[in-house]
Amino acid sequence: APAEPELRFRPPAEAPVRLFTEPELARYDGHQEGQPIYLAVKGVVFDVTSGKEFYGKGAPYNALVGKDSTRGVAKMSLDPADLTHDTTGLTEEELKSLDDIFNNVYKAKYPIVGYTSRRILNEDGSPNLDFKPEDQPHFSIKDEF
Repeated sequence: APAEPELRFRPPAEAPVRLFTEPELARYDGHQEGQPIYLAVKGVVFDVTSGKEFYGKGAPYNALVGKDSTRGVAKMSLDPADLTHDTTGLTEEELKSLDDIFNNVYKAKYPIVGYTSRRILNEDGSPNLDFKPEDQPHFSIKDEF
């Protein structure tokens, strides 16, 4: 009888979803060989290591990684002044572009490894009550906490 084809399952990500402070996120900027490359958009931290040719050291979008670059993504800008989580004053069009890229590029292509602490915590360190993990459709709450 012909051998059964071997089924291949991708094991679930080993690392649990976690919170990143700014200094922690900065360690994943693509400059350390063998380290994953992380990029945060809208407070969600993505592992973009598989896009090393875009995000790695010396690559065209390396400026975006190791930080929350929400504003830069919205404005399609690599200007250091735009490489921030701050979306104050963005136009409707920029915010729409941000959502499109967030959903159709980052969420579609790259695994989520965590959230920035700013998304989950307020400035004073208290929990941000507006944070809803269920906003992330491909997570079940039990996976996250």
